[in-house]
Amino acid sequence: MATFLYKLGRLAFRRRHFVALIWVALLTLAGVGAASAPPAGTTSFSIPGTEAQKAFDLLEERFPGTSADGATARVVFKAPSGETMTDADNKATVEKTVADLADGSEVASVADPYTGNAVSKDGTIAYASVRYDVSGMELADTTKDALEDAAQQARDAGLTVEVGGDALQAVPHTGATEIIGIAVAAVVLVITFGSLVAAGLPLLTALIGVGIGVSSITALASALELGSTTSILAMMIGLAVGIDYALFIVSRYRAELAEGRDREEAAGRAVGTAGSAVVFAGLTVVIALVGLAVVNIPMLTKMGIAAAGTVAIAVLIALTMVPALLGYAGRRVKPTGAKSRLLGGAGKKNDAAADGEPAKANLGTRWASFVVRRPLAVLLLGVIGLGAAAIPAASLELGLPDDGSQPTSTTQRRAYDLLSEGFGPGFNGPLMVVVDAKGSDAPKQVFTDVSDEIKGLEDVVAVTPPAPNKGGDTATITVIPDSKPSSVQTEDLVHAIRDAGGDIKADTGAETLVTGSTAMNIDVSEKLNDALLPYLVLVVGLAFLLLIVVFRSILVPLKAALGFLLSVMAALGAVVAVFQWGWLSGLMGVEETGPVMSMMPIFMVGVVFGLAMDYEVFLVTRMREAYVHGEKPNQAVVTGFRHGARVVTAAAVIMMAVFAGFIGSSESMVKMIGFGLAIAVFFDAFVVRMAIVPAVLALLGKKAWWLPKWLDRALPNVDVEGEGLRTAEERGSGPDEDRELVRT
Repeated sequence: MATFLYKLGRLAFRRRHFVALIWVALLTLAGVGAASAPPAGTTSFSIPGTEAQKAFDLLEERFPGTSADGATARVVFKAPSGETMTDADNKATVEKTVADLADGSEVASVADPYTGNAVSKDGTIAYASVRYDVSGMELADTTKDALEDAAQQARDAGLTVEVGGDALQAVPHTGATEIIGIAVAAVVLVITFGSLVAAGLPLLTALIGVGIGVSSITALASALELGSTTSILAMMIGLAVGIDYALFIVSRYRAELAEGRDREEAAGRAVGTAGSAVVFAGLTVVIALVGLAVVNIPMLTKMGIAAAGTVAIAVLIALTMVPALLGYAGRRVKPTGAKSRLLGGAGKKNDAAADGEPAKANLGTRWASFVVRRPLAVLLLGVIGLGAAAIPAASLELGLPDDGSQPTSTTQRRAYDLLSEGFGPGFNGPLMVVVDAKGSDAPKQVFTDVSDEIKGLEDVVAVTPPAPNKGGDTATITVIPDSKPSSVQTEDLVHAIRDAGGDIKADTGAETLVTGSTAMNIDVSEKLNDALLPYLVLVVGLAFLLLIVVFRSILVPLKAALGFLLSVMAALGAVVAVFQWGWLSGLMGVEETGPVMSMMPIFMVGVVFGLAMDYEVFLVTRMREAYVHGEKPNQAVVTGFRHGARVVTAAAVIMMAVFAGFIGSSESMVKMIGFGLAIAVFFDAFVVRMAIVPAVLALLGKKAWWLPKWLDRALPNVDVEGEGLRTAEERGSGPDEDRELVRT
């Protein structure tokens, strides 16, 4: 591995014009594809294997032409103080609004509040239901404008009018904080490298990689039904790993220059050593993201594969374009310890080692020396601290966001609140019961029996009469719960209806299914919970095997996996504290607390595991490199920190800044993921990898690198430490011989 990457790095350095041209061409091709691609259409949110999805499919089969997946809107009206919605003027305004809405070309139906029993008991609030022929993402701008104009005309007439539903669904935006995150990354890179040119290389290559990845996703969005959140998450992860991977290559390149090697040789060795770590770190991230497919939720699978593709591009760019740009930069990228004149340096190495004196111990060396002297105390402090941060995770409540989790500044949230005020909180999450009586001898009686059974259940406010299809073998019943959609009581009601349906099926053969957005959310949450353990076993198991190959050790990969579990539990605790309990919610821009998004735990497990292994590979590879070259175990830990701590710290700060930049997103899911990943990187990099890892290695000593002889013989030798390169150097092979190797 190291030898191959060494040759690749030197080849990219020497053929930099060709390499740069290829990547610029790919960026241009992806950009043209994105610009000429049709706009993304509907994003199908199918959940195979769930009852809600089965009912949804049955509706499309038995009620053709009803646009079961069409967008909906609820136009909610509230009368001025002292008036009611049944007053003549207010009623005339509502009827005119309903008539205007019905004229739309994409409108399937509009329900009049006065004929559909949609006026509250006190008469102050009413609503009109609008159903469209196409989904919310496919609605024409003119249709959305007509909806907003109709609502505004009713407001001008003196009514309070808000619009809920998904008809006004907007593409989420990330806000200015994303730019701030990139700016912080730039500052950290300048401080780390002491050179503007060296700092600019990781930023440039990361932006090119993200540009190719996101443009490709945009180009394929319509064909593959990719949602807008997919590109945002790919951008988030691609930026973070793209900067970090390039950072490690450039840092190793500068260290090789400091040892006196020429620039082409330094580029080859940087890619051969740090590049090997990049490959395996990238593989762990890709495994974690692609592994999301085991959940069997198509949307989540597509998100994972798209983000994994962006990570793969980041790895390829780090291995090829970074050495090519280093060739263009020439002497403007200084050896380690040298600063550019612009930043106050003389352009030469200014450390003591340059004059043949012992180099002064840096902060990483001093910290590692402290840890190996008191490993048990550091280990206990780190574990107890993360354990305390994880305590809120015991109160984790899962759900999917609805209009009730929107900011109060949005019309969707205000419509949600008005409906709760006028009709009760459960009105925002009606349940649709589908009764399939095709195998029954008396379908109408079955419909009545199901309706009566549901009326007798707890937490039920209203049950509409059964509405059969034309064939008379299937009917829908709408059930209004007494509790809000995301409550435990509503979840219990869904299960109670399904249990009652099981008894009815045993007696009559008719099948009773529960669907609707609320039931779908409940099924998704349960499916994600059920998939979490198999996913964890799959991802951690595959990565564990990969790390055994990398480190040729049993205990080091095991320690890495256990440390990850600590950091991810602590991060979930922080997410619960902020988004569910409301701690620091104002600072994070969280306007409404509630259940944590259902896919958050499994998504964090996947992404955080991949990123955690990045730091494990980068930091511990340096330690193993020192150990296999003859240093004692504790000395190897200190050596690994002397060479890697500064760069790993910079990488973690950059990744935290990039993720934190997405906290400003208007999409609650993106905001929560941005915060969760940022805090997880903090816990993993600074507590687990910087404290717990060296403490455990110091306690284990030589045992940390133990591997059974039979397994050692069976494993492939990937040479991540670059031992093959050192052997070649000891044999005396010079640059000319190496160039000949590259040519052959």
